[in-house]
Amino acid sequence: MKNVEISVKGKVMTITVDLSKSQGPSASGKTEIIGTTAGNARIAANGNGEVFVGLNVYKYAAKK
Repeated sequence: MKNVEISVKGKVMTITVDLSKSQGPSASGKTEIIGTTAGNARIAANGNGEVFVGLNVYKYAAKK
């Protein structure tokens, strides 16, 4: 994960992303990556099975 913090307390998951940080341009160069789980990340196992999250936070790159 890059610039993503995930915590689970009881049945509540909290995701924190610092929107002031940049992880660089996307592969296409059309967007700037702010935070990502880089695919699906296993968060926790609970009584209903495993829990996963996939997250991408980005903004459109500034036009030149």
